[in-house]
Amino acid sequence: MRMPAPRPFPRVLLYALLGAASAVFLAPFAWMVVTSLKPIEQAMSLPPDWIPREYTAVLDGRRMEVTKDYVLRQAGVVVELTAGAEAGHRVFLSASQAAAGGAWRVLHPVAPGWWRVTERLGEQRTERRPSWDIVPPEAITARLRLRWENYPGALKRLGGDTGEDDRTGRIGHVSFWVFLGNSLTVCVLGVIGTVLSNAIVAYGFARLKWRGRDAFFAVTLATMMVPFPVLMVPLYGVFRGLGWIGTLLPLWAPTFFGSAFNIFLLRQFFRTIPEDLSEAARIDGCSEWRIFWRIILPLSKPVLATAALLHFLFAWNDFMAPLLYLTRKSTYTLSLALQSYESQTGGVQWHYLMAASAVTTLPIIALFFLTQKTFIQGLATTGSKG
Repeated sequence: MRMPAPRPFPRVLLYALLGAASAVFLAPFAWMVVTSLKPIEQAMSLPPDWIPREYTAVLDGRRMEVTKDYVLRQAGVVVELTAGAEAGHRVFLSASQAAAGGAWRVLHPVAPGWWRVTERLGEQRTERRPSWDIVPPEAITARLRLRWENYPGALKRLGGDTGEDDRTGRIGHVSFWVFLGNSLTVCVLGVIGTVLSNAIVAYGFARLKWRGRDAFFAVTLATMMVPFPVLMVPLYGVFRGLGWIGTLLPLWAPTFFGSAFNIFLLRQFFRTIPEDLSEAARIDGCSEWRIFWRIILPLSKPVLATAALLHFLFAWNDFMAPLLYLTRKSTYTLSLALQSYESQTGGVQWHYLMAASAVTTLPIIALFFLTQKTFIQGLATTGSKG
């Protein structure tokens, strides 16, 4: 009996739901990237604005970039003081204050709904006061501006550079490339250890027959139920006894001893490879090691790539282990460097923090898309026959 063709409406609805779910997951990343291209005052604005803009207005007879501070809710005047220590400076007076009189010169009246704007000095350090005024909304010009300069500024400050010209501003400074090198070292060595150790153990569980194999495999899987907080103190004691605290060794050396999840993943894939291939190789005189190296591993590239990618993503984003074992800033990974940046200046500069976070996130996004086909193939074929 021939099944009727599916109606187009449910498929359209399915795609709409998938698109909405994707938008929900992509929104935080999009907000991070957009915020990284804003100046600090727009990154902190409420209500939030998705579009990075540059605002300009005429102050003191010339057009300059300004920040929009707030909207006035009452009428008044902008005056210039003519006496006292603040002579020559502008102030805003309400209508009642202006009616009382004083030592000032009226510059112009102000209506409710006008904006107070301030000259934007940017990152330059200067002792002079920025110019300001209260202007009508139509006097402010806005245009799209993506501030790509936030990215080099964020990478400098990530390592402790305050941006000052004197040497004291660079005490304790560590280059971004040091953090990147530490993260790559941990990830690459961890991937090598994960692939080698887990593949060997998984081959023993999947292809070799020995007494107690299934019992040992069950015990191995049971270790997945032990949470990491339970192991933190014993592991710290072991690594301290080995003299590894303060080095990168605790972050990648344990990968050479296998992990239950990766052993299970590889074992399930190895079991899908026909036994006839191994039997034919044994008849030709191949040892188990040669069968493993020349037959099993070449046929297992998708699942090996999956295990490698999963560990790379885990090691790149790992924060708890570096926080426990690393004591010197020169050994920090990128995840720990981001956390230390939040407190090194006494306050969070959100546009720089978002720029540094985007730089940290983009490599793993690019890696996932480059290996997406192999990753999905490895997951789809694990545990299936044929």
